[in-house]
Amino acid sequence: MRAGGQTDDNLLKPYEVNHRAASQSPADVSFLHNAPAGKDGFIRIQNGHFAKPNGQRIRFWGVHLTDWSRGSVELPPKEDIPMYTSTLARFGVNIVRLHFLDLDAPRGIIDAKRNDSRGFDADQLDRLDYLVSELKKRGIYCDLNLNVGRSYKEGDGVADFAKIRWGKGLVLFDKRLIELEKEYARNLLAHLNPYTETEYRNEPAIAIVELLNENALGIGFNAMTPFYEKELTDLYNDWLRKNLTPEQLRNLRAAAGVIGDELVPRLRGPEVRTASKERYDVEIAFFTEMENNFYQDMSSYLKKTLGVKAPITATADHSHNGSSYPMLLSTTKLDIVDGHVYWQHPGARETPSPMVNDPNWSTAVQLSRTAVAGKPYTVSETNHPFPNPWAAEGIPIIAAYAGFPPYLPLVHGVRIRSFDGPPTGKFDVPLTNPIISDTGELSWYTSPEKTGLVTVNTDRTQALVGFVRQNGKAVKNLSASIDNTFASLILNSLDGKPLARADRMLLVAGARSANTGMKWDQEHLRAANTGGPPSLIEPATGTVTLRALQGVKAVSAAALDGSGRPMGSPMVAKKTADGWTLPIGDPVTTWYVISVER
Repeated sequence: MRAGGQTDDNLLKPYEVNHRAASQSPADVSFLHNAPAGKDGFIRIQNGHFAKPNGQRIRFWGVHLTDWSRGSVELPPKEDIPMYTSTLARFGVNIVRLHFLDLDAPRGIIDAKRNDSRGFDADQLDRLDYLVSELKKRGIYCDLNLNVGRSYKEGDGVADFAKIRWGKGLVLFDKRLIELEKEYARNLLAHLNPYTETEYRNEPAIAIVELLNENALGIGFNAMTPFYEKELTDLYNDWLRKNLTPEQLRNLRAAAGVIGDELVPRLRGPEVRTASKERYDVEIAFFTEMENNFYQDMSSYLKKTLGVKAPITATADHSHNGSSYPMLLSTTKLDIVDGHVYWQHPGARETPSPMVNDPNWSTAVQLSRTAVAGKPYTVSETNHPFPNPWAAEGIPIIAAYAGFPPYLPLVHGVRIRSFDGPPTGKFDVPLTNPIISDTGELSWYTSPEKTGLVTVNTDRTQALVGFVRQNGKAVKNLSASIDNTFASLILNSLDGKPLARADRMLLVAGARSANTGMKWDQEHLRAANTGGPPSLIEPATGTVTLRALQGVKAVSAAALDGSGRPMGSPMVAKKTADGWTLPIGDPVTTWYVISVER
């Protein structure tokens, strides 16, 4: 669906987010942090959840720092680091995923001047150390990634180094690549941060260590070059001789059409779909054991040899249609399970459409395949990739689902409890409307007109996400009459009280964002030109009504600029039959701090 309101650029207005101008804000929620991070000791796993040493549960809400997008910077200049870390703390972020550190400087910490990838750039490492110390100071933990984007050079002693880029999959079985991975882990984790005076392996502000990023083996795996193809096929045949009986091996060779002393080939291309169950199952077992051996060996090396204290993630179940599902047999043996999902990734080349119209293929449903009983579940990558005119729905919906313990909320306790037993059979998806969580706090409405809506209705957080105007729905303490075709309205208590009794609230109201000069391609699939500053937003315009507030004398709201500072005088709400009504959209903003006088 491409509603006119989501393609009318006349509705877009400049809205500058200037972190350098920010210092204090009435929307500052850094008070939620118990700084410094790790002050009570190391994060651990207790009853399937992250916990502090005293057993108190801790939840993480975080962002990436990564040098992936053009023009981005993962490790800022030292003079900017306090500004960025203070901004993250004000926004309530309590963990940062340090991603792609293993790129060459100046993008990552690898010394680009050497003919190998085995040394660190001193200036970049100093930036990393200072960044970690400033995050820690403000109560923000780190998720430290090891192997993500490392490229190899002649001096590394890696076969076909110029042809394998990041060595995806190869690092799970090639001896030399594994040696280099352990060396990198030792050099980084045993490094003494001069600002915290602590080695990273002994740093309680490191909450998670990830071994690999989106890295896996599986049936049909392409080992990139003849050298690695031969290495993997040799390993496969050695494994067959050790794990199959002579009769099983003869049958397998016959099924593969192998004669004489030829090696049994691995399944490739169309063979995967047409292979016999026996041949398919044997190869799955081989790859599963290869992955399991790697993760067990690396986890043991980090914990027993290096003495790492933080919980460890193997890799992510990524894209949920691009990684082998049996990988969970090995990744779930480590401390944490992790999932990655993007709504309509640009690589898929599909016309952006609202996720609220497709609940059964939503990011929350895709992620549910990875939730395993007894394990914390992190989602370390998720987004509606830019540009997407419906992106305002993405984070509020995934945050709503994450807020229900345990994930997934539609039926509490829906997690994988065993990998034994027959395959799950086909089942019909119930066509209920709305879909309602068993707590009654989350509802997902759909319609033949493709005007979906998600509502969140808890005591301290309430939201209307999607086609708000077309549905006319309200929640306990919030209703809206807006002009926008599509928007997200989220109301949060800022003082910990239920919204009905809260003295301070935060209203976030947004519809669409873009860059100045951004242009779509002819098919409207992706940006032909991503544009530049200033940022543009389509503000949510109209009115919101705060309902069923208790003992209220007056209500006012301060519109905030992109730095979190109040703009102009507070707006005074009008008392109506339904509650207290506030205008929104002028001045142009995405957030308001609401004050209630009793």
